[in-house]
Amino acid sequence: MNYQKELEKLIGNLQKEEMVPKLLLHSCCAPCSSYVLEYLSDYFEITVFYYNPNVFPENEYTKRILEQQMLISDMKMKHPVSFLAGNYDRERFFEIAAGLEHLKEGGERCFKCYELRLEEAAKIAKEGAFDYFTTTLSISPMKNADKLNEIGMDIGKQYGVSYLQSDFKKKNGYKRSIELSKIYGLYRQDYCGCEFSYRDRQKEKGR
Repeated sequence: MNYQKELEKLIGNLQKEEMVPKLLLHSCCAPCSSYVLEYLSDYFEITVFYYNPNVFPENEYTKRILEQQMLISDMKMKHPVSFLAGNYDRERFFEIAAGLEHLKEGGERCFKCYELRLEEAAKIAKEGAFDYFTTTLSISPMKNADKLNEIGMDIGKQYGVSYLQSDFKKKNGYKRSIELSKIYGLYRQDYCGCEFSYRDRQKEKGR
């Protein structure tokens, strides 16, 4: 499925009906959210939901959440964007990663991490009566958009909230996120976020 085309079709229908739905946008970090916010804030009233219990170490988590808040305050967007922080419950991440610590990034451990974060987003979206929820994760070339959308759709059905299908790396989304990161002076991390991706990155650097 071409998730970008599905998104464009939905946006076209919203514009015809002159609707501005409420969207809960799970964000992994400010750089990844930059293009997504620039793009979607024209069509949705967005709440950025920062829920990333996988991020290691804690000072990295703090740095990323502050960057996210700074970006939201600095960007000029058509519709208002608000911010909501989830709990930094790292034990939940280690529970789902148990037995998968040895796997390389992009495998089953990552899929379980997608599910962990998307399920929490769906819960919040349901409680807050949001029209849609989605995630910025698909903007990364390292993330599996098919799997993200599959998980998101399944969880959305469980919680009764529509998942906004997307593949934000399309239409030069990733390239634009790099440009926006430079414009806003954003800190761009060089690893996904978890202890295991950090470990692998250090090995690549020969440390």
